[in-house]
Amino acid sequence: MDQPIVVKVGTGVLTRAQDATLDGAALLRLVNAIAQTVGDFGKCVLVSSGAVGAGVTAFGLNEYPKDLATKQAVSAVGQTRLMHAYENLFGHFRMNVAQLLRTADDFRDPERRDNTKATLSRLLNEPAVVPIVNQNDTVAFRDYCVGDNDMLAVRVAELIGAKMLVIFSSIDGLYAPGDIGGEIIREVDDIDEVMNFAEKKTGKMSQGGMQAKLKAVRRAVNGGIETCIANGREPERLQDIVAGDGYCTRFRAQKQPA
Repeated sequence: MDQPIVVKVGTGVLTRAQDATLDGAALLRLVNAIAQTVGDFGKCVLVSSGAVGAGVTAFGLNEYPKDLATKQAVSAVGQTRLMHAYENLFGHFRMNVAQLLRTADDFRDPERRDNTKATLSRLLNEPAVVPIVNQNDTVAFRDYCVGDNDMLAVRVAELIGAKMLVIFSSIDGLYAPGDIGGEIIREVDDIDEVMNFAEKKTGKMSQGGMQAKLKAVRRAVNGGIETCIANGREPERLQDIVAGDGYCTRFRAQKQPA
């Protein structure tokens, strides 16, 4: 595979619902799936949520912090925990990780955008390295925010000319309205036809939701990037998804990438 893939994983996948601590078993399965996919298909950039979720216990919180200062402080603690976990787990597969924390200016300012692209390209050319990207929550606010990490993943995919974006969520994919728990929609050719299929709902440790995901998906497919929403609790599906199959909702690209 010449083009890299981008995998985005949400907080709900990486942390335990009852106490928001990092879920070691879920992390191990995710890392194993990425390691196997990188070995078989090429290069992967991981856009990982979970920093705030990983840090809340240090502050005695049981939900996502509401004020900016607490959110940024919690993220500062949680980011170290998250990267330490990734470093240890990928190390079992003799792989290295690279951390890239970014704000909106890193994609908006031409020079900073070029620098970010050059750094990612260099990392992707290095054997056995997985770049892990997250928004720099310790400094990002208002105009400095890229958006949620679904949108950040799209911006990264655009930047590196990704073949595919896989968004790992806590559900199997997109459901028709009123059919949650039934059969997911397996393939979407026109993203505009399903934009009203999701309400704006979030978990207590997350910011996004299916509505935010669909907005990110629309930008991705309109830019020529095939995008899939899949269950991050079943990350072993990743190889099949990248190969063109796998249990997920697959959104077909609307045009050839630029």
